[in-house]
Amino acid sequence: MTPPSDNDRSHDQAPLRAPIEISHRSKEPLYRQLRRALEHQILSGAYSPDVALPSSRDLAHELGLSRNTVNAAVQELVATGLIEARPRSGHFINSKLLDDAITDGDGTRRTNAPIDWEKKIRPVRDIHLPEITKTKNWQTYPYPFVAGQVDAEEFPRLAWARALRTAMEPEHLQFSVRDAIDEDDPLLVRLLCQRVLPSRGIHVDPDNVLITAGSQQGLDLLAQLLVGPNTTVGVEDPGYVDAKHAFARVGGQLFPLQVDDRGMIPPPNRLDLVYVTPSHHSPTNVTLDSSRRTQLLTTMRETDSLIIEDDYDSEFRYRGKPTPALRALPNSEHVIYLGSFSKFLAPGLRLGYIVAEPELIDRMRTHRRYSIRHVPGHTQRAMALLIDSGQYHRTISRRRTQLRTKWETLTSALDEHLPWKVPFPAGGVSVWVQAPARLDAKILADECLRRGVVIERGDPFFLSPECHRNNFRLGFAAIDLRSIEPGVRLLAEAIDATLTDH
Repeated sequence: MTPPSDNDRSHDQAPLRAPIEISHRSKEPLYRQLRRALEHQILSGAYSPDVALPSSRDLAHELGLSRNTVNAAVQELVATGLIEARPRSGHFINSKLLDDAITDGDGTRRTNAPIDWEKKIRPVRDIHLPEITKTKNWQTYPYPFVAGQVDAEEFPRLAWARALRTAMEPEHLQFSVRDAIDEDDPLLVRLLCQRVLPSRGIHVDPDNVLITAGSQQGLDLLAQLLVGPNTTVGVEDPGYVDAKHAFARVGGQLFPLQVDDRGMIPPPNRLDLVYVTPSHHSPTNVTLDSSRRTQLLTTMRETDSLIIEDDYDSEFRYRGKPTPALRALPNSEHVIYLGSFSKFLAPGLRLGYIVAEPELIDRMRTHRRYSIRHVPGHTQRAMALLIDSGQYHRTISRRRTQLRTKWETLTSALDEHLPWKVPFPAGGVSVWVQAPARLDAKILADECLRRGVVIERGDPFFLSPECHRNNFRLGFAAIDLRSIEPGVRLLAEAIDATLTDH
C-alpha cells in the first residue's frame, strides 16, 4: 500500500465545514447566495487562515454551479477585503480583517449573549445528596484500591471476541442487528431462566424477565414507574449512593435504615418501597441474616409494599455457601430482583436484568422502549452465546478463585498492618473499614494519593455524610495481587501520618 503523501495528509486533516445550500428557486442571485454562505463559514471559523479556500473549480463541481458564478461570489469577497488572492497559491482569509469583523470597536471579541441554562433546565431533586467521586486516571497509581472496577487483564477477551463474531454469523445475525422495538433476545432470556437464575434459587418464566443496560438502568426504570413525590422509600444507611439518587430524582422520600453486622434492620413502620442489597450489602459487604429476611418479607407482604433486591455480586463469596436470594424465598411476589453481568465481566458492558411479576415487566418494557428502545442486540446475543458455551460459568469460577486469593491477601495485610481490627464479611469485591472517630478519611485519601495509594472515602454512602468521615473502602478486584500487601503498608503509614498531623 502506498503511504499517503503530504498533500493527502493535509487534506485528511482539513477542518470539516457545513455544506453550502444554494436554492435555484430563490429570487436572490446565485452568486450572492454563495457569497453570503462563504462569508458565514469564514466568520464561523470553518476555514483556517493558513489553508487556501476551495478553488472555484472545486466549488463549482461541488455545488453544481458555473465557474463564472463562483468567481463572481469570490470576487465580491475579495472586494470586501475578507479574503485575498495570493499569486499561484489561491485565495486566503485576510486574518486582520477577520479579527476586525468579529471584534467590537474597543477591541473586545464579540460573542452572543450566553444562555442562562439554570432557568431552562428543570431543577433536580437529588441535589442535596452526596455523590461518589472516583480518582481520575486511577490506573496510573501503583496501588489502586478502587471499587467498581475490574482488572482488564482478567477479562475473557478471547471468549468474548469469539461470542461477538459468532453473533454475526447467519444463524444469529437477525437477532444481533434487528430493531427489536421492545423485545429482548429470546435466547438470552431463556438461558437466564435455565442456567443463571436457578443458581440463585430463582425459577421463573421468560415473561418474568427484562434485559437492561446494567442494573443502573433497572433502578431508573423502577424509580420512574414506582416512585413519586409522596412515595416513602427505605434505603440502607450506609447504602448504595446511586440508588438514593435514582429515587430522590423522581421525588421519593428517603428513610434511612441502619445497617449492622447482621445486615439492614427492617423498617419498624410501613414504607411503600425498600431497597436492599442482602447478599453482600453495599458498601459493608455484610449479609442480611435469615431472621431479618423473613421479617422483611412478612412486613412488606402484610403492608402490601415492595422490595427491590439488588443482587449485584452474589457470585463472589469466599467462605461458606451463598445465601438464597430474597426472590427465591416463599411468598416473595413483592420482591423485584435486579441482577447484573457487569460486576464479574466488565462494568463497561452495561448489561443486566430484572426479575419481577409479568405485569410490572410489561410496563417497564414499554417505558424502556421510549428511552433506549432495547439493549443492543449484538451484545445480548453475544452474552447468550457466552452462557451457552459454558464460558460464562467458567469465567465466574475462575474469577471467584482469583478474587478469593486477593481477598485473603488483603484481609491478612490489614490484620497485620492496621492499628485496629477490621471485621471481614465472607464476600464482595471490597473491604469496608470503620476507623476511629478522630480519623478523617477525606484527609487520609489525600495522604494516600501522595504515596500512590487510591482509596475510596466512605462518608458519601451515608444520608448524613458529615457524621461519618471516619469510614473508607478498599476495592481489590482491579489491583494487582502483588501490589496489595505493599499498598496496605503504605496505607498504614498514611493513617499514622494523618492521625499524627491532625
